[in-house]
Amino acid sequence: MPPTNKFAFTIPDLAWLALLGLILVLMLVPPMAGIYQSFNSDHPYPAAFLKFMLLAPMGEMLAARIRSGQWKKPTYLLGRALVWGFLGMMIALAFQLFSGGAAAAAERGFLPRSTSALLNAFIISTAMNVLFAPGMMAFHRLTDTWFDLKTGGTPRPTVRAVAAAVAWDNFISFVVLKTIPFFWIPAHTLTFLLPGEYRVLMAAMLSMALGLLLAFAKPRA
Repeated sequence: MPPTNKFAFTIPDLAWLALLGLILVLMLVPPMAGIYQSFNSDHPYPAAFLKFMLLAPMGEMLAARIRSGQWKKPTYLLGRALVWGFLGMMIALAFQLFSGGAAAAAERGFLPRSTSALLNAFIISTAMNVLFAPGMMAFHRLTDTWFDLKTGGTPRPTVRAVAAAVAWDNFISFVVLKTIPFFWIPAHTLTFLLPGEYRVLMAAMLSMALGLLLAFAKPRA
């Protein structure tokens, strides 16, 4: 019997693509796009929570599909999704803090002042990804490891057990030293070049990329 091609297109693949397409339609196509933008403007935290709760786990599931050739429901999916929603709110806040804070710091001489939109976007992105992203990603790695330990049979993982189970060398060498300079700083530079309403959409899509990258960053069992 010939070996199964793990990259063969399947019905679950179509379902995943259909769900992603539906989300994009709701955010981009009138009249739903106007409702989405109003909701995002009036309720930024709930909007960020919902986007990250949906899209980031989709990225993690896609990573599992690519690595194993099968779609697998993550254990404690609801708990993991709620953590992503919380992180989404923190990321939404960080966007505001660093975009406004970088301008204030430049006015006081703490950062370069420039009329170049590209340079300003790069400065904001670099500041956010150097000062905020490592801690946020470490928090995700810790919570993800907590769920993994519970899945493995540890009923109440302690903080010490969780910290000891994290492959910190992998986290630093890949997540911090590779994804931040080579992916996140360029990606968020482009994000901060966009108008405010489109930054939110870009952040939502990047949340799926974040779930994908962090899933790939985890060492194989």
